[in-house]
Amino acid sequence: MHRSFAMKVLLTGATGFVGTRLAPRLIADGWSVRRAARHPPPARLGEEWVQLDVDRPETMGPALAGCRAAVYLVHRMAEAADYEVRERAAAVAFGAAALAAGLERIVYLGGVEPSGPPSRHLRSRLETGARLRASGVPTFELRAAMIIGPDSLSFRIVRDLACRLPAMILPRWLSSRSQPIDVSDVVHAIATALELPIELAGAWDLPGPETLTAKEILLRIARSRGMRPLVVDVPVLTPHLSSLWLRLVTSADYKVARELVDGLANDLVARGQSFWDVAPPHALVPFDDAVRRALGAEASTPTSRAVEHAIFRLSRHTA
Repeated sequence: MHRSFAMKVLLTGATGFVGTRLAPRLIADGWSVRRAARHPPPARLGEEWVQLDVDRPETMGPALAGCRAAVYLVHRMAEAADYEVRERAAAVAFGAAALAAGLERIVYLGGVEPSGPPSRHLRSRLETGARLRASGVPTFELRAAMIIGPDSLSFRIVRDLACRLPAMILPRWLSSRSQPIDVSDVVHAIATALELPIELAGAWDLPGPETLTAKEILLRIARSRGMRPLVVDVPVLTPHLSSLWLRLVTSADYKVARELVDGLANDLVARGQSFWDVAPPHALVPFDDAVRRALGAEASTPTSRAVEHAIFRLSRHTA
């Protein structure tokens, strides 16, 4: 929607994976975007940046002043062992500040509710959404599983496992299902949530176009690189034990990666109506296309390319 005058939206997490891609879309839709970060970079021509530190509630009011809406992309998992407590407190404080500022709505990107007990990471995502929805400001909570993109931590983990292991020991929990989604579709959903009737505010699952097991995700990423790893199914490894692979394989921060892997013990699948059922029609990026986009856009070093090329030759030899 293109407006005759620009309304202002506060974009938290503006320097992050989703935020950097979302800002241009919101501007194209006619929003005046106020980017927020704990340590704002120097503003380029036409940009507005503001400091916002969710550990300091006094920074929230000035950041929200004059805004019509806010996009909440704050995640704290990589920052501290007590991130659950911090995320909960931040959501409560932000919701109160948004209510005081008279915001029309908040859009929050969270995580899918699992079919069984949530991991610590997913529990914190769901708690954050619940606190924002309880703030008194209408909140669209968009619950996504793995977001596919070159800077996505969850995608990087499975990409490294798929492309750097010529042989995989696959535990039974890799039969758990999820609905990965391309980052461009997430950006589209957030922009759409800023335009939907306020009566539709609430928690909405944000599934990708296919329901895949974790094993299928790994194998299809590997095959997109022409690799066919040897796989061995075993019934006993837990997600926590399996996460020990990551120390040897992935470039992602191990503590964060372990938290993410712990969330794979149960299905992460949309229940009932999803966001796409109430949003205007939109063609989702197919999984294999999303993987090719992400792999094509990623930055790789000569060393990583050499390692993966050697694994590629080995996997071809053993296929």
